[in-house]
Amino acid sequence: MNYIGSKLKLSSWIEDEVKRVVGNDLSKKIFCDMFAGTGIIGRTFKADVKKVIANDLEHYSFVLNKNYIENHKTLIDKEKYIKKLNSLPLIDDGFIYQNYCMGSGSNRQYFSDHNGKKIDTIRTKIKEWYDTKEIEDNLYYFLLASLVESADKVANTASVYGAFLKHIKKPASKELLLEPAYFIKNRNSHKVYNRDSNDLIKEIKGDILYLDPPYNHRQYSANYHILNTITQYDEFVPQGITGLPEYNRSLYCQKREVHNSFEELIKSAKFEYIFLSYNNEGLMSEVEVKDIMSKYGKYSLEIKEYQRFKADKNRNHKADKTFEYLHILQKNI
Repeated sequence: MNYIGSKLKLSSWIEDEVKRVVGNDLSKKIFCDMFAGTGIIGRTFKADVKKVIANDLEHYSFVLNKNYIENHKTLIDKEKYIKKLNSLPLIDDGFIYQNYCMGSGSNRQYFSDHNGKKIDTIRTKIKEWYDTKEIEDNLYYFLLASLVESADKVANTASVYGAFLKHIKKPASKELLLEPAYFIKNRNSHKVYNRDSNDLIKEIKGDILYLDPPYNHRQYSANYHILNTITQYDEFVPQGITGLPEYNRSLYCQKREVHNSFEELIKSAKFEYIFLSYNNEGLMSEVEVKDIMSKYGKYSLEIKEYQRFKADKNRNHKADKTFEYLHILQKNI
């Protein structure tokens, strides 16, 4: 997924910095990815650490990480279920088609009519299998994660779901094919949460805490609301042109709130090593972050230049490069 704030291109650098500070042998360490997003960093460390704890307030992120992080053993018959879901006759009364496809009369065009119906068909069948206990949690989240990724590939948007395109773009015109989501297999068990980070931090402990909170005003619940709608699949009345539901509003996206929320998180963390990824264009300045983290132990900073996120790859940007700050704290605990 072309995801706002994705650390895919930075994951090797972050891994190197963590190992430089903590040590190369992480096999006895508990690693927490507190704002997990699509799970890139948790997946990077999954095979190296004793346990990964992943958390995100967004439900689509919870689903993705239940597959990427918690799933760690072979899933018997997963290909069989993928095949079944791809061959189902389409329904035309599902929530996605009725509210987010042009042919239903919704005046919204997040997906082609065919793909909207297929998303509904697959999601309805996954729910049926889960409710009747034909499938358990591990297979359920694998199939849901597969649907999220496959639907995202044919979405008629400029990467984010804050708006849809007026005309069906070429990738969105292709028929949705449910493809299996990948996950790393290993011997260790892991844990995924769908909680507010400032609440969860008071209940967990470990060795390495990685933080990648939102750094500006963009609310992920609004930018990826369709993915939440697919994973939660509960009925509501979509609002406005874009069909938004009521959504979470993170305090980390609010200038007046972010400072206090961040300090509370650092203060409450029962982790020796804390790594914060934060953009140089963030709501908190480099100095503000340093001032907060320095209160609680030994602080340092690493900086990396990289390509900024582009929702529209064809659009001209004044500056294509930006800087990622990796704030590092060895906390006094």
